[in-house]
Amino acid sequence: MVDRGASALSLPDDWPAHPDPILALNRMGSFDWDLDNGLFHMDAQAYEVFDLRPDEYDGRPSSLAVRVPGAEGHRLDALVARAMKDGSENYGTYFRLRCRDGSLRWTHTQGYIRRDATGRPRRIVGIVRDATQELNDILSRQEQAAQDEARRRQTNVVQLTTAALAHARTVQDVIDVLKDTHGLTHLGAASLVMGLVEAGRIRLIAEGPEGSFVPGTDVTRIDEPYPMSEVVRTLTPRFIESPGEFAERYPILWPHLTGLDITAAAYLPLIVEARPIGAMGLLYNDRSGFSPEDRNVLIALGSSIAQSLQRAMFYEQEKDLATGLQQAMLPRAIPRVPGADVAVRYRSGSLGRDIGGDWYDVIPLPGGRVGAVIGDVQGHDTHAAAVMGQLRIVLKAYATEGHTPATVMARASVFLHELDTDRFATCLYAEADLSTGVVQVVRAGHIDPLIRRPDGTCRRVSVEGGLPLGLSAEFGRLEYPVATVELDPGHTLVLCTDGLVEQPGADLDDGMRALTALIATGPDDIRDLADRLIDVAEERGGDDDVALLLLRRLGPGAPRSGGRLQQHVALGDAEALTEARHMIRTAVRAWGARDRADEIELAADELITNALIHTDGSSVVTLRVLSGGDRRLRVDVEDSSSALPRRRDAGESGVSGRGLLLVDLLADQWGVEARGGGKCVWCEFVVPEPN
Repeated sequence: MVDRGASALSLPDDWPAHPDPILALNRMGSFDWDLDNGLFHMDAQAYEVFDLRPDEYDGRPSSLAVRVPGAEGHRLDALVARAMKDGSENYGTYFRLRCRDGSLRWTHTQGYIRRDATGRPRRIVGIVRDATQELNDILSRQEQAAQDEARRRQTNVVQLTTAALAHARTVQDVIDVLKDTHGLTHLGAASLVMGLVEAGRIRLIAEGPEGSFVPGTDVTRIDEPYPMSEVVRTLTPRFIESPGEFAERYPILWPHLTGLDITAAAYLPLIVEARPIGAMGLLYNDRSGFSPEDRNVLIALGSSIAQSLQRAMFYEQEKDLATGLQQAMLPRAIPRVPGADVAVRYRSGSLGRDIGGDWYDVIPLPGGRVGAVIGDVQGHDTHAAAVMGQLRIVLKAYATEGHTPATVMARASVFLHELDTDRFATCLYAEADLSTGVVQVVRAGHIDPLIRRPDGTCRRVSVEGGLPLGLSAEFGRLEYPVATVELDPGHTLVLCTDGLVEQPGADLDDGMRALTALIATGPDDIRDLADRLIDVAEERGGDDDVALLLLRRLGPGAPRSGGRLQQHVALGDAEALTEARHMIRTAVRAWGARDRADEIELAADELITNALIHTDGSSVVTLRVLSGGDRRLRVDVEDSSSALPRRRDAGESGVSGRGLLLVDLLADQWGVEARGGGKCVWCEFVVPEPN
């Protein structure tokens, strides 16, 4: 238009290139630009827009340079050239021109390009008009829109912060939400300071920016001359709009803040039910005042924060109470177990006062044995914890009375069924003889145990189980199968509740595989391994409790016990009979009686078979080492029949009568003892002391 190169004009991107005609003023002229001869014709109104007289203009665009500054002319020429080149039909833009008196005036031009049949530009006709008032109106509207947008942003921050605070459970969660990039910093605050009212004092819980802590203000009295104390006393917010005002109002505090470039501050009382629970301060380094809208937004935000803090404080109180109750139900201390290393851990779920019934226990037993218990009562409330405490006590009592693992579990189920509760419990009880490594496992609806070897490999031990405690008694299915597992020196038995295994969206088998891999790659030290497992549960979060018990059998240098094992064998239960034989074989060899292992196993097998055939009931096999005089290994087979067996000659073709004869030939001693409603047939073998 003025034959110069392109230049930039700093205008908002949303200003229109083709404005609404309603905004145009009367001072508007037209032009006709003949591109063939280069003449730019204007009407009288166009001369007025350019502030030119006809005798001052020769009709050539370059002559307009007297009114169009160089940068504007370059930009206009580039705009027109681009429109002609890219085939556009029109163009439009704002530009500035310099009036006769030297002032700058905003102007708008719009041109329509006429082309010939070949598309070549031949002529441009258009308008120019004074856009000063129009742009002032646009600026005014944009300023209003910016203010509206600022208010919307502030309101949005309040809404977002309130929504985030709804998920804050602890006081620290509240502080973290407020310090988050989507929190109060969007209101322009440089930092946050917060205190809670406790026993007539204010305890600081958020200290503001680094280096801003004022010595002696971690706990202050409400009557001291500090801004948070003042807003708590008066229940009225304080808005400090300049450093001078800050220094005048709080001369004791201000000298400690001079190096932080604080230009303004807002202190808000945190009020719940007309009672102050604390105070909050927002410190700014780029603000010089607070509009009425700013103050209203901050006051509303303070109310929301106060409600969240009150809720968080109640949550923490209830959490502490629930955790205390839960811990009171668990064993106070784990007893020292000769021949084993034990580690236990417990993680409370994230349900506030709702606590679970998970528990663990370690029970020292006679003869160098130890019982390991893991269990979980249904539900997450104080009732579940109370039931857990009772169940833990009775299960320990049944075990220490000397009952077999299956009997311990059955009696515990009956006890739970007879309680005034509708809860059931899963449980796993493992009774280990640490001298032999034989572990008898009973499972009542609980997840399987795992065993980790010294080389780090880990495997899941599939154990046939019965119904959960309480349910087995209700449905009359109290016969719990007993599995026998060997725990070699250095091997670790891992028992846990399902909170360590179950994950949202994954089935139990996937969870067990993940846990197996985690154990395999965990630390060698049993306590470090327990810490690692519970840390993973903590990282994963979740609302379920986690109980964990690890029992590692020590090596040959560990103290050796006299040894005692029991196995329940039901009528027709071939698997239990096989497990009993396996238990005897393993124990005999571990106790240093390998030379007589075949004799002892054969004699015990005969006694068990006689009990099953002649009594029509189940039997209990007990294997133990007797000290005093010669070291002897004794096998007891108890049944519920009071009829005493007798040895008889089976004859050459007899198929019965040989059992006791074999026992008499193999054992060093044998006999029969009456036991209440039943009897015990026993045999003893003199065995050497272990090396």
